[in-house]
Amino acid sequence: MASGVAIRRIATAVLGATAVAVGVSIAVEASSLVKLDGSWKARIVKAKEARAKPARGSLYQPVAFADLPGWAQDDHLAAFKAFLKSCERVTANAREKAAADKGPAPSSALVAACSEASRVAGQIKSSDGARAFFEKNFTPSAVVHNGKPGLLTGYYEPVLKGSRTPQGPYRTPIYKRPPDLVTVIPETHRGAVKAGTLTHVRKTEKGNEPYFTRAQIDQGALKGKGLELLYFADTVDVFFMQIQGSGRVQLTDGTSIRVHYDGKNGHPYSSIGRYLIDKAMLAADKVSLDALAIWLKADLERAKAVMWHNASYVFFRELKGDEAGAPLGALNVPLTPGRSLALDPSHHPLGLPVYVSAPTMKHVHKTAPFNRLMVGQDVGSAIKGPERGDIYFGSGEAAGKLAGVTKHAGRFFVLVPKDAAARTEAAPDNAAAQKTKQ
Repeated sequence: MASGVAIRRIATAVLGATAVAVGVSIAVEASSLVKLDGSWKARIVKAKEARAKPARGSLYQPVAFADLPGWAQDDHLAAFKAFLKSCERVTANAREKAAADKGPAPSSALVAACSEASRVAGQIKSSDGARAFFEKNFTPSAVVHNGKPGLLTGYYEPVLKGSRTPQGPYRTPIYKRPPDLVTVIPETHRGAVKAGTLTHVRKTEKGNEPYFTRAQIDQGALKGKGLELLYFADTVDVFFMQIQGSGRVQLTDGTSIRVHYDGKNGHPYSSIGRYLIDKAMLAADKVSLDALAIWLKADLERAKAVMWHNASYVFFRELKGDEAGAPLGALNVPLTPGRSLALDPSHHPLGLPVYVSAPTMKHVHKTAPFNRLMVGQDVGSAIKGPERGDIYFGSGEAAGKLAGVTKHAGRFFVLVPKDAAARTEAAPDNAAAQKTKQ
């Protein structure tokens, strides 16, 4: 949460050529709280331009489009439409960062690629035309690193029943963003912080302090402050909606609304699935989203203590108007099922196209194996690493089932924007002549 959606993560909850340096800075301009000598103290982290330094231990190694498994068979038009959604925000971010001289800005090459996409959007009507656009403006690059092997999981937007007022079974609230909550790490870079770093804090008369934990909030730390947004019947469902970072809510009056991540309490996310495995309360080979939900709902008092192990707590806002058409990612653009990818912004800038190959992923309809051009549009607190990705599958029960069984090895091929001088003269209407030999 999608992010910005900070979203969640189901599977996480359940548990030769010249190398080119990865152009992402992991530093963020913000004051954050770290624990020093047993107490919380402020630390200033300086920002760099988004392309200034390589991520530690990661390289982009150029390859040919012909080297991408299944490249010719993908629906490039669907990928182009997802990429185009990001471009307005990428361009706006570049202007805002330049004007404020603050925070990591998108690279000039990515901004140029977005400008070109906007210019030719009306001409691109087919997958071949979209494919020609990507082949003209980008260089495919394998991600070379010494970290953990690539891993893909999934997330989705749950659909729940709720009420605007506490009535009948609807007694568990979700909260609006409190006025004393301060964001100290930009939402687009929450996934890039070091373990233990607080991303949000509480402003008090004495200065910034860690915000209330999940346990403290559940026990009434925010009660009576007028922050209740909606009420639900099931505390476990609310817990999972917070992990996802968004939700569609069917209200008691028959209307339906969409709620979206609007900050968190700043405490690090902790997987309760991993916690249950480590405590021998669930067998590792038996853990799934359904199994976890059944275990929690079987004993709510027992579940409460386990859910409190994850001190992270998400706040929501109601989406209205044009915003309410789809859940939003951290880039603040509508997410596209099967094309929006959450990734680690310390390795890859948001808005970048990423070709994902997962040979063993065969449960996604009409995709076996999974080879697809996606767009980095979201982040997640648990999404860390150069080839760690979280696929947005859509809204509702069917999407949830896909997300719940997604935990597969995968490879990233990042499409690096070319400098203007390096672009070919291929035009979208000459797509047939520009096809890469397969």
